[in-house]
Amino acid sequence: MSRDAHGRNEFHGANGHEAHYGRDGHVREVRGRDSHGREVGIRHDARGGRSIEHGDHRVYVNRAGHGYVDRRFGYHGHEYAARSYYYHGRPYAVYYNHYGYHGVFLEGYAPVAYYSPAFYGWAYNPWVAPVPYAWGWAGAPWYGAYGFFFTPAPVYATASLWLTDYLIAQNLQAAYQENQDAAAAAAANAAAAAQGGPVVMTPEVKQAIAAEVQRQIALENAEAQTQAKTDVDPNSSGLPRMLAEASPTNPRIFVLGAALTVDDATGQECNLTEGDVLRLTGPTPADATSANLQVFASKPAECAKGAVVAVQLTDLQEMQNNMRANIDNGMKDLQAHKGGLPAPPASAAAPPTPAAYAPVAPPPDPNVASELAQEAKDADATENQVLAEAKQAEGGQGDTAAAAAPAAAAAAAPAELSVGQTPEQVTAALGQPKQIVKLGAKQIYVYPDMKVTFVNGKVSDIQ
Repeated sequence: MSRDAHGRNEFHGANGHEAHYGRDGHVREVRGRDSHGREVGIRHDARGGRSIEHGDHRVYVNRAGHGYVDRRFGYHGHEYAARSYYYHGRPYAVYYNHYGYHGVFLEGYAPVAYYSPAFYGWAYNPWVAPVPYAWGWAGAPWYGAYGFFFTPAPVYATASLWLTDYLIAQNLQAAYQENQDAAAAAAANAAAAAQGGPVVMTPEVKQAIAAEVQRQIALENAEAQTQAKTDVDPNSSGLPRMLAEASPTNPRIFVLGAALTVDDATGQECNLTEGDVLRLTGPTPADATSANLQVFASKPAECAKGAVVAVQLTDLQEMQNNMRANIDNGMKDLQAHKGGLPAPPASAAAPPTPAAYAPVAPPPDPNVASELAQEAKDADATENQVLAEAKQAEGGQGDTAAAAAPAAAAAAAPAELSVGQTPEQVTAALGQPKQIVKLGAKQIYVYPDMKVTFVNGKVSDIQ
């Protein structure tokens, strides 16, 4: 066991096995071989989900068993990725352009259909008159939970501002639904709301997001014209261009669609969650595999607003993908002038045209739910093997071994916990929790990768 440049514990064993831990002992990343002999990399996010990679195969699965399985297909000699997503009982497919950049492979969102130039122009430019719009979220639990963070505008002068609120709402709603203990989320957010003060998502932040939405609309319009003649080059139209063009006078904006653990400029860990906003104000060096961004909006107990954090390019690509996918979904509602939105002009009313690659794109995998379950099971086995090796390597390591012990304990803890145990038994196995949420006779102990619910002093649920 050794320490990395930030003083965190890491394990390097035989056969390329690795384990990297956070400062509080939680597992951040594991590399090993699965039962099929494949090299596997497993990254943990801030909500207990895992990204799993082996070969050219990429999987994401959260603690609820939702996520996606990623497979490749070819068009015109170029590689695309088809992700079969599974959320809340529904499989669906989204497609991505697979490309290399700075020595890493990224997957940029590839629309399966494009609108007419007239529609993109109508969505890009201001509307003739501001439009009142009622979202109908007043009674929704997710909206109540995030009321301290986000309030939609009552009137919209542009489609980009409407799409901004649509994007933020979709991410927050997904975060709330995916949270495995809604009571804990509601309690934590209610505590933040009780502190008072202005809503975190300020008009300045929203305007910056709206400007980025406009850029993404213009980008898709340009892609629509290009793809009719030749293949879209992601190095000139997607994330690489954003990284190259960013400057103090031309900042680029990223909105999180998934929770993330990052390091700030001092090497300290902090978390970001869905709906948080990052701002890039300078170009990224040619050989960099991560970028330094400023936190522009965040929630309490997360990375502080104004902090500079290092974000991997793969994570930035996923943020841009999330923005583009939500913009596309929102533009369907715009074209249908849903809920009282203004009707686009006749020249912009034409239905979308399928992308050139669409005829060869595979449909969603009907077995994606069972595949996610199997991938999670294989990842568990790989992690258990590597973390057991790390625990064995602790012997004779002195203070370093003692510092690494919480990580190994956390890895082994799920097998030692059971319904009916007392808080004392749980803390003996896991250590002290990061947070305790008290709800009358119910208490929730929040750990980095787990939540333990007690009712009347006994464990009733482990997630």
